[in-house]
Amino acid sequence: MDNVTMDKMISDLPKAQQEIMIQIGAMMQGRIRREQENKVKSFRALNAVAEKGAILFTGSSLMEQFPICEIARSAGVTKTIYNRGIGGTTSDDFLREIDTVLFDLEPSKVFLNIGTNDMTDRVYGDKWMDHLESNYEEILRRAKERIPQAEIYCMAYYPTNRHLPGQDPFSAGMLKDRTKENIAACNRRVKALAEKYGYHYIDCNDGLTDENGEQKAEFAIDGVHMLAAAYLIVFENLKQYL
Repeated sequence: MDNVTMDKMISDLPKAQQEIMIQIGAMMQGRIRREQENKVKSFRALNAVAEKGAILFTGSSLMEQFPICEIARSAGVTKTIYNRGIGGTTSDDFLREIDTVLFDLEPSKVFLNIGTNDMTDRVYGDKWMDHLESNYEEILRRAKERIPQAEIYCMAYYPTNRHLPGQDPFSAGMLKDRTKENIAACNRRVKALAEKYGYHYIDCNDGLTDENGEQKAEFAIDGVHMLAAAYLIVFENLKQYL
């Protein structure tokens, strides 16, 4: 099931069912977009009263679901930390809302994890990795101009697991291009960009993978997203940078 895309499954259905599935998909995308817009509105209001110069974690759902504030507080970290991750965000979305999710807080440190939702040929074709790299560089270029005082930590993309038992079709489609090889290639590009702009590249994945180099099943939600136990390990790996 891990190599079956949603498109292929839909194409195998009778025409009437194909139309229903397409309509459902459009409705889901519309709902996700509205949820993203509402989160942006909420963050704008929160940014207006937020402490400037704090630590910022930002990106897509893998950052949004990182309970960094709670974990850090439990570990005795007293510095102010904000999380501006928004689920479903692509690098295009991030650039469009970059003031809200990055610049408005004028952070002293930024932990960035953005681009996993760009890892799909369904949207960007076979040039998706070039598209991701180009947008990632634009984010760093703007950051160098707008918040030159900030230390930025470009986080390596987390491992995935494309072989979970009973993986549903949606997760299988989402994982199609998120192979170990592709993630490693993307990480190499992110590392090179971080070095180019004088920022930090950090790999906090030690302890997350099994003997096959995939995300451990006990940490997995759907092969991409992770349970809190995984984030406790990520925190241990990155707390030195806080």
